[in-house]
Amino acid sequence: MKLKIVSWIKKQVIEAGVKGIVIGLSGGVDSAVVSALAKQAVGKNNVLALMLPCHSQPQDLIDAKIVAKKLGIKTKVIDLSGVYDSLKKILPPGNKLAALNLKPRLRMLTLYYFANKLNYLVGGTGNKSELSVGYFTKHGDGATDILPIAGLLKKDVRRLARELGLPEHIITKSPTAGLWVGQTDEGEMGITYNELDDILERLEKRQKQTVSKHKVKKVKEMIRRSEHKRLGPKICFI
Repeated sequence: MKLKIVSWIKKQVIEAGVKGIVIGLSGGVDSAVVSALAKQAVGKNNVLALMLPCHSQPQDLIDAKIVAKKLGIKTKVIDLSGVYDSLKKILPPGNKLAALNLKPRLRMLTLYYFANKLNYLVGGTGNKSELSVGYFTKHGDGATDILPIAGLLKKDVRRLARELGLPEHIITKSPTAGLWVGQTDEGEMGITYNELDDILERLEKRQKQTVSKHKVKKVKEMIRRSEHKRLGPKICFI
């Protein structure tokens, strides 16, 4: 698994004619795994980990720094809180989702700035579990050049993280997009990753489901409603 992904990343970099990879390092297991794989693919001097707090929990930045130090990769911290506040001031009032989605979109804007500046690719950190049900922000964390772990369910990402020797507390911490205090992925989705992974795996293999019918129906609906996120813009062909 690891060797295949590392080889794939190398191929993408060579084919794109770029010098390296820039990654948003959040302090979570997904971005830690992608950073570790990128380092193995292109070398530590060709990976830039951007830490982009935006009214984020302090522990997330601490954890991101721990991962970066362990990997020995280059880092830069850019606090987007002030930019976020200024943007909200000039925009008309909106609902909670509209406001919160500005955060990942500001982060992606920053990642692409550095990618253009350095001639790097933006390495996405989305996994198969999240991507399948649309648990990402369109043109936010969903906007990226390559998705190295998009073929791995969350449980597979955690298994790979241990193989890569990443800190155990990073692997086991509750996944969060850091959108508000106390926010967790599982709380927002209304389903645990273990349940989600099991449902997705059984759907793919056409096996009998063991999780409640209500949750299976919920996941199927999430897949259906998020299809537009996984496709490019629709074109009106003339």
